[in-house]
Amino acid sequence: MNLKDSVRAMTIRQAIKYLEKDPANNIPKLVDWVDRFDVTGQLDKHMKAIKPVLKDPDSNWSKLILSIYTDIDQGVRMKLFENFVINASILGGERQRECEAKYDCNIPWAILFDPTSACNKHCIGCWAAEYGAKMNLTYEEMSSIVSQGKELGTFFYLMTGGEPLIRKKDIIRLCEEHNDCVFSTFTNASLIDEEFAQDMLRVQNFIPAISIEGFGEATDARRGEGTYDDTLRAMDILRKNRLPFGISCCYTSANAEVIGSEAYMDKMIEMGAKFAWFFTYMPVGKQAVPSLMATAEQREFMYHQLRKFRSTKPIFTVDFWNDGEYVGGCIAGGRAYLHINANGDVEPCAFMHYSDSNIREKTLLEAYQSPLFMGYRHNQPFNKNMLRPCPVLDNPGRLTAIVEESHAKSTDYSDVETAKEYSDKCVEKAALWAPVSERLWTESGHEL
Repeated sequence: MNLKDSVRAMTIRQAIKYLEKDPANNIPKLVDWVDRFDVTGQLDKHMKAIKPVLKDPDSNWSKLILSIYTDIDQGVRMKLFENFVINASILGGERQRECEAKYDCNIPWAILFDPTSACNKHCIGCWAAEYGAKMNLTYEEMSSIVSQGKELGTFFYLMTGGEPLIRKKDIIRLCEEHNDCVFSTFTNASLIDEEFAQDMLRVQNFIPAISIEGFGEATDARRGEGTYDDTLRAMDILRKNRLPFGISCCYTSANAEVIGSEAYMDKMIEMGAKFAWFFTYMPVGKQAVPSLMATAEQREFMYHQLRKFRSTKPIFTVDFWNDGEYVGGCIAGGRAYLHINANGDVEPCAFMHYSDSNIREKTLLEAYQSPLFMGYRHNQPFNKNMLRPCPVLDNPGRLTAIVEESHAKSTDYSDVETAKEYSDKCVEKAALWAPVSERLWTESGHEL
């Protein structure tokens, strides 16, 4: 960090401390501070959207931020603000753009990696269950991923698997070693206990995203008997210890109406969730269950519900398919994020199991410059309609062409599936979604 960046970081830390004194009155000033220190304008688009609501004390966004002050431990809150706002978003974002220009490749804002392929659950339709405990990243490999990532400007790391918390001692060690980063994990929450909560309070830079499929019946049907109760127990431990957490929801043909309901969202807010990631079911692997793919009608339902929740509910929500219009389409391939599996294969997306690079053979930068990732870079966005962002679910054939041209290999070690076989399962859904997405796209003021 150079002197200029150090001064900016110190000033923002002082601003964060100032907010602590009287958050209710000082929150509106936050947007002005962010504007002042975002000298490159990278956050302009986002700030224009949130300025009016943050300056309204009765808005759901103001209530959400106030709840972070009343519900979350002060040390954890301040550490996460510093790592997320200063390191991951402002200074890290600037370094990413400098490296992208220098190396002519995508540099991700976030890296998703798998500490292990092992899992203590066997959820229907989940590819991880087919891998078993065959693959693991060593601690040194995980730390190297973070160290290399930071050099290029990436300070946000998410973990999946498998069940990442099988490696929770290593995860806490990683948080300690790289205390300038934000770490998160997609977890079934069954391994969250009081001891782990105390570890989270100590390191202050870890946030779990708890996987949940709806209420008891829907969650247990896919994840196993008793899973829903285990999930609520973990949420209760986190809430009592004033620790932040969110939820991760996969909407399918069997649960979309529940996951998108007012009652479900209100229950998650009541339990203490501060954010919610929404994914649609993808038929990854030959053991997938295509009948679980959401219908076009269900996807439109989720489109409308989440937009409504953003203006009415004190919880931050993201739909990684239907929100393509806000982020310029597909964010995979290192454009904003990428995935590294437990065997070290660098994949463009957690739902695209193809690779031409492995961290045991290449640096992260070499992987970003590989034919597969450059194929993504040169083809994004995959559709002018950003409500059709995905090169598989929405534009079947686009991934196939990139994989074949780059000579990338399947990374599914249980039963190899070609990119064409994978894409072919999405052709019908893509055709049904296309006219719906075109209507929604034009109704929201965009041109095709």
